[in-house]
Amino acid sequence: MKKMSILRTWLLAGCLAFPLFAGNVIAQDEPAPEPAAAEEAPAEEEAGPVDDYLEMVDGAGAEYAPAFDFFAVSMLWTVIAAALVFIMHLGFATLEAGLTQSKNTVNILFKNVWIISVGLLTYAAIGFNTHYPGSWQIPGWLGIGTPIGDLNADGGDGWGYGGLGLAMTGFGDFIFQAMFAATAATIVSGAVAERIKLSSFMIFSTILVALGYTIAGSWHWGGGWLGSLPGDGFYDFAGSTVVHGFGGAAALACVMLLGPRKGKYVDGGIKPIVGHSKPLAAIGVFLLFFGWFGFNGGSVLSANPGPLGLVFTTTALAAAAGAVTSIFTSIIVLKKPDLSMALNGILAGLVSITAGADSVGVWASVLMGGVGGVIVVFSILFLDKIKIDDPVGAISVHGTCGIWGTVAVGIFGGANLFSQIVGVVAVYVFAFAFAFVLFLILKVTIGVRVSEEEEAEGLDVAEHGAPAYNIT
Repeated sequence: MKKMSILRTWLLAGCLAFPLFAGNVIAQDEPAPEPAAAEEAPAEEEAGPVDDYLEMVDGAGAEYAPAFDFFAVSMLWTVIAAALVFIMHLGFATLEAGLTQSKNTVNILFKNVWIISVGLLTYAAIGFNTHYPGSWQIPGWLGIGTPIGDLNADGGDGWGYGGLGLAMTGFGDFIFQAMFAATAATIVSGAVAERIKLSSFMIFSTILVALGYTIAGSWHWGGGWLGSLPGDGFYDFAGSTVVHGFGGAAALACVMLLGPRKGKYVDGGIKPIVGHSKPLAAIGVFLLFFGWFGFNGGSVLSANPGPLGLVFTTTALAAAAGAVTSIFTSIIVLKKPDLSMALNGILAGLVSITAGADSVGVWASVLMGGVGGVIVVFSILFLDKIKIDDPVGAISVHGTCGIWGTVAVGIFGGANLFSQIVGVVAVYVFAFAFAFVLFLILKVTIGVRVSEEEEAEGLDVAEHGAPAYNIT
């Protein structure tokens, strides 16, 4: 009640201030009144917005008053957060394009257009009600859902959908979660860049988002079996494991089946294939950093000011720590300050804090992000050493750091460490197996890799018939 009173006070203050601002605007457009007229007091004051509000609170409309303060603010924040998560897809697109060769830029951008578009449609058709099953075919493990219906059936303007803990409408919940759904396939897109058949990727990403991601997510967020683990169950606030780890594990399966790019590993050595635009890559990472405030902040599921401020702070500090430690690690290990490592360090810090952004302290978030920044450098180098070709470092950023971030909640955030480890193993094994089987079926049927000639020419021309840049 105290929080609601504060919000109502701010609203009243805004209503009181409105006539002052309105008066100033009118005064700029119309001649000033005569002095005598200005001194005359009106015979009777008309009811203003403050009176209307008070009448609603104290009168017959009092039961709907929450829709004008905490509920309304929470719903507004939810859709803003959803828009911020949407911006992350632009970040992924530009990051992937920047870290790959210019001859594959159109292909990268096209795949990202496909992922968000088909992701939204499949999430509405089957994903949402699989992610949050109304009924379980296999209790706690599998609940394939039906298409969404009228998610405002409760009226859409009160507490009927989720109460105080989920202060939003059904459609608000849907659109926020839908923006998450395509992320798993986007992670795979970067890892398999520059040599995958477009048709195969389109089929794979559709099924991965519609079924694979949503089934694994239902185990945690949909009331599935992970909630029954020791302690208070598996804890993953915004998805270090069930979003990022899932995508990283799926990407690893695909890369293992797809093989490395031609010329990447020659005579036992590693030949760098340099991305064509570091500025594009940097823009992508900063867009992802920006969008992550919606990714983590929106996961509060309301505008509750205490958790919201904490989540924003831990998110920012972890990202900064990841950048700093990755920079110094690259200087020590690579003998130079590597920009791509610094950019991936930011993302590593963000993935590392995502599982516990609401449950760890400020300095714990710095430590979690900082460790993530170190881990990502060594993970990228190790995967290259064993000939796992990931052009953008997606497996290391999302997969490796997803493990660390989730387990770290058991160390710094009070979650049960055993439950955290079980949850990580379960989701990663499922994601890897689901992606491996699906990708293998595609490989033996329609094929998953372009020809050597098409790879050498570039997928922009081979798959799309047009280059990204027309430079003469």
